[in-house]
Amino acid sequence: MLQPEEQNGWKALKAGPYMANIGPVLKAKALDGTTLYGLQTDKSHCNAIGTVHGGVMTSLLDQALAVEAWNLASRQPTVTLQMDTRFTNAAKAGDFLEASAVLRHATRSLLFVDADLHCGDRLVASATAVMKIVAQKDKA
Repeated sequence: MLQPEEQNGWKALKAGPYMANIGPVLKAKALDGTTLYGLQTDKSHCNAIGTVHGGVMTSLLDQALAVEAWNLASRQPTVTLQMDTRFTNAAKAGDFLEASAVLRHATRSLLFVDADLHCGDRLVASATAVMKIVAQKDKA
């Protein structure tokens, strides 16, 4: 049986134990081919003043940036060297958040990636990151 989010093209993403505690994080393809990462928020995602905690939003942005970088690096491991986040609006419990990321520039070992986080048509946060491609260890 399909979960409600799967009926709309969303599928759960295996994103590790940390993101599993926040999520499930969902993944879908937009009509233009962009990969979207989603999170259905509830009261457990809120801070003391009743809005979605900035750490939750930052975590979802970082996940979108990391997966985009990993795909751009031919699925080689990547790590976040720097991430700058700007919050533009609040989100509240019950909001469905969608993140997407895009490559801005690449070198042999670094990826410069931007991401936006929306609630519907409203931008709630954006981020810029520098991602390092990590050399894979020799396999014996």
